[in-house]
Amino acid sequence: MSPPAFISLDGLDGTGKSTQCRLLTEWLRASGYAVTTCIDPGGTPLGTQVRSLVLHHHSEMDRMCEALLFMASRAQLLAEVIRPALAAGQIVISDRFLLANIVYQGHAGGLDVERLWEAGCFAAGGLEPDLTIVLDLPLEKAGLRRGRPSDRIEDRDADYHARLRHGFLTEARRRPERIRVVDATPPIEIVQDAIRREVSSVLEIHFDHG
Repeated sequence: MSPPAFISLDGLDGTGKSTQCRLLTEWLRASGYAVTTCIDPGGTPLGTQVRSLVLHHHSEMDRMCEALLFMASRAQLLAEVIRPALAAGQIVISDRFLLANIVYQGHAGGLDVERLWEAGCFAAGGLEPDLTIVLDLPLEKAGLRRGRPSDRIEDRDADYHARLRHGFLTEARRRPERIRVVDATPPIEIVQDAIRREVSSVLEIHFDHG
């Protein structure tokens, strides 16, 4: 059984996370790895309900309420999907994880970033990805690429989205050992190659210590 690894992809909506998660998963499976994929928030029956509530709630939601709902969904995802997969020696690929809380409700939403890290780590039982890849795009390009109706959070103003991008880049600078930035401007295949290089370096470390 190969050593488990936990990888998350994050970034602004419209940067291609879902596509890149799919391509990364296909590549890893073709390379012989067992891979479990998930989306955060969501990924479980309970989490799907929470995701719908947070993204499509029709009245204003307090930022702390928003953050804690995301964390509650994540706790269930960890219990039902992520921890069992890691225990079985699989690679887990998650479309978003705790970093999204830190950026969306912290850097952009005004909540205390350090306290969010503490609460988020508690809700996750101390588990965090071995590697988080932030897909980075200028705001205008991310908005053009989204190609679907906006949800409640995506509808927020340009200043909010500028703070999101700044937050992702700030956290990547603060935690370079776990968070890497990949330029999402080039064609999909070039972005995927960059992601594979980052993931390969993590897998090599796992096998060296596995």
